[in-house]
Amino acid sequence: MSGVEPGTPCWVDLATPDLADAKRFYRQLFGWTERVSRQPQADGYITFLLDGRAVAGAGPSAATEIPVWSTYVATDDADLAASRVRAAGGQVVVAPFDVFDQGRMGVFADPAGATFSVWQPRAMRGAEVFNVPGSLTWSELVTPDPEGAHRFYELVFGWHLVNGPTGPVSYPAWRCGARIVAGVTPLREGLPAQLSAYWSVFFAVADADAVATLAAQLGGTILVPPGDFPQGRLATLRDPSGALFSILAPAT
Repeated sequence: MSGVEPGTPCWVDLATPDLADAKRFYRQLFGWTERVSRQPQADGYITFLLDGRAVAGAGPSAATEIPVWSTYVATDDADLAASRVRAAGGQVVVAPFDVFDQGRMGVFADPAGATFSVWQPRAMRGAEVFNVPGSLTWSELVTPDPEGAHRFYELVFGWHLVNGPTGPVSYPAWRCGARIVAGVTPLREGLPAQLSAYWSVFFAVADADAVATLAAQLGGTILVPPGDFPQGRLATLRDPSGALFSILAPAT
C-alpha cells in the first residue's frame, strides 16, 4: 500500500485535548516516537514515527471537543472532492485549504454524519508504512445507513461495493480500482452513543490480547475485548482522553 493512490486511505491523525499524555500513551503502546512540525503556525502538530517512518499525526483540540482519530483519503483534487461531497448530499465541514507546502486538505461529513478528510499530497505523501505492527492496517465506516453510504462514497471516490470474502475482510467492503480500501459495517453494541456514524481506524499488532491489556494498564479503556474474526483477532479501545481506535492481529 503506497498511501498516495487516489481513493486510498493514506493518513490518520488524532485530535486530543492532552497531547502530552497522548505522546506518553502511544509511545508505550506502539513504540512510536515523535517529530514536531517546524512550522510555527502548526500549533504543536506532531508526526508519530515507527522506526523513523511516519505512521500518523496528532495535534491539540479544544477541551470541549470529542477526542477523535480522523481518516484521510488521498485525492488528486481536494476541491473537486468537495464539489462531489456536496452533490452527493454530504457536508463540507472545512473547505479545502493548503497545509503549508505539505498538501491540501478538506474535512467533510457524509449524510449520516461520519466525518472524514481528504489529502491532496505535495511534499507530504501520507503514511510511509502500513500493515506492520504499530501502523495503520485497515479503515472501516461504522454507520446506521450502509446503503446510503454505498451510494455516497461511490459518487465521491468511485468506490464499488464488494460482498463476501475478498482481500483482508469477509464482510462488505469497498474496492477502488483493483484494491480493497475500506470496510463498512452497521453500528455495534457497546460503543459510545454519541458516535452515530464514524470512521474507525485499525492499527496492526502482533498480539491483540497483550496490547489491549497494556492499553488498560496505561490508562486506556477496553470497549470491545479481543475476539476472533475471519480477518484476525481484534479489539476496540479508547485512549486516556477518550479517542476510539481498534487493534488487529491479522490472521496468518
